[in-house]
Amino acid sequence: MNRTLALLAALAVAAVPALAQAPQKVAADKSFIRFVSKQMNVPVEGRFKKFDASVTFDPKKPEATKAEFEVDLASIDMGSPEGETEAVRPLWFNTAQFPKAKFVASSVKSTGANKFEATGPLTIKGVTQNITTPFTMTEAAGMRTVEGQFTMKRLQFKIGEKQWADVDTVADEVVVRYKFVLPV
Repeated sequence: MNRTLALLAALAVAAVPALAQAPQKVAADKSFIRFVSKQMNVPVEGRFKKFDASVTFDPKKPEATKAEFEVDLASIDMGSPEGETEAVRPLWFNTAQFPKAKFVASSVKSTGANKFEATGPLTIKGVTQNITTPFTMTEAAGMRTVEGQFTMKRLQFKIGEKQWADVDTVADEVVVRYKFVLPV
């Protein structure tokens, strides 16, 4: 009997770190993914209203991070029905064939106090490119807030093809800003 209790106790102790590292879901109502591009040298801002993420993150062991983010590309909000209709068409996101964008963090490292850098494949429209994004992490009121940004080149992902590939009309660089709020 003592041996069985000892085994159960050992299993319970071993399970605690696993429970502490269970994947966390992003609080979508407190989070965002926004972008800024330029059309004829005028900034155009937008956001994605629907996205999901599963994150296992310990700031003391960032190298053990597991994070996967998916964005519903048809949920684009540019403040213009015409722009949103155009953005989901084949020359832009082609959401009928490629409804989601996906990022998977393949590595995360600390770059200073509450500062980190994530690297991994970003897939949009069937094209995968590795990106690196710096981010900060703060904790308050039982929540972790991750904020960062990166610049991507839309043409590498075939976003804006044919007549829209002219970078004098629509700039190639797009700045993506994000904030993800996760329960601790």
